[in-house]
Amino acid sequence: MLETIEIETAPSPTAAVIWLHGLGADGHDFEPVVPEIVRERERAWRFVFPHAPVRPVTINGGMRMRAWYDILGFDRSAAEDADGFRATDALVRELIAREARRGIPAGRVVLAGFSQGGAVTLYTGLRYPERLAGLMALSGYLPFGARLGADRSAVNEGVPIFMAHGIDDPVLPIGMGEQARDTLKGLGYAVEWHQYRMPHSVCQPEIADIRSYLMRALP
Repeated sequence: MLETIEIETAPSPTAAVIWLHGLGADGHDFEPVVPEIVRERERAWRFVFPHAPVRPVTINGGMRMRAWYDILGFDRSAAEDADGFRATDALVRELIAREARRGIPAGRVVLAGFSQGGAVTLYTGLRYPERLAGLMALSGYLPFGARLGADRSAVNEGVPIFMAHGIDDPVLPIGMGEQARDTLKGLGYAVEWHQYRMPHSVCQPEIADIRSYLMRALP
């Protein structure tokens, strides 16, 4: 089981947001935004911020850092780390299953992530065998998009997907987010798309839109 940071906004939470950080960060990364998304006791939610495993990352010269999978190249046509995605998929599924054991079923869980975490969110969420409450991919992209039509889980074909991206993102250009959005829409998914004048980060208008989305996904 991954080590996690947890914040409960009220006693006896009835819903959970599992939020995956980006490359080289850790579970503390998005901890400060919780009070901006939901006020104390406004909703009984559990925010779960896992720490990714430490592993060598090829594009960073093999340096060891927290990463959900290896990145083999900057080019969109570079090979993707299938083994890394499968390993992380199993870890994320364990987190969802743990929420069920604690009384929060998959239908009350939103899976979220930023950058690498957003890619994992789409990879796992669209293949998960139980209906989730929602998927939130921030400044991310769609991994293994060509295989999604064959791999996807029918029960999550109607899951509401929130996607957001910075227009000025120099790390994952907005075109990668737009390509993911268009692929998902082409497969019939309901995608709520937002873009902001920002780099590879988050901004206040985005946090406000995240709050609105979560209030609707977890009524």
